[in-house]
Amino acid sequence: MTSVSIDIEVPTSFSADKVFKVFSDFDNIAPKVSPEVFKSIETTEGTGGVGTIKIFTFGDAVPFTSGKYKVDVVDPSNFSYTYSFIEGDNLMGILDSITNHIKIVPSADGGSIFKQTVIYNCKGNEKPSEEVLKIEKETYLKTFKAIEAYSIAHPEGY
Repeated sequence: MTSVSIDIEVPTSFSADKVFKVFSDFDNIAPKVSPEVFKSIETTEGTGGVGTIKIFTFGDAVPFTSGKYKVDVVDPSNFSYTYSFIEGDNLMGILDSITNHIKIVPSADGGSIFKQTVIYNCKGNEKPSEEVLKIEKETYLKTFKAIEAYSIAHPEGY
């Protein structure tokens, strides 16, 4: 099985604890701040911990309609979260899964660095194009910035 990955790193003035708390509310925030990418995110099984299943319904700005993912790891003490898309047209017919590893690393200045590695696990030798990977990376970066702006505008929630 072939795989390809992209890495996203975004420094922020927010503490790792705050970034983890904000991103723990991703399902509610993302459709508000980026409806063109996320129409809705619905939990269909579980309560948010390992094994929870969620359905993403994507917006008009992406070439996919839906994706089903499973929560693999939730580790608040290490500010890490891993989930894998296991079904949906976002697998482009060429992927077995897409695994997202998120880790928020505290920085010396009291802020943190949001790190995300996205691994595209291919069924065969066919891989997502460089253009698709570039668009995906830009979408992840824009989503982070939109969620960060939302948390600044709504400090009472975080």
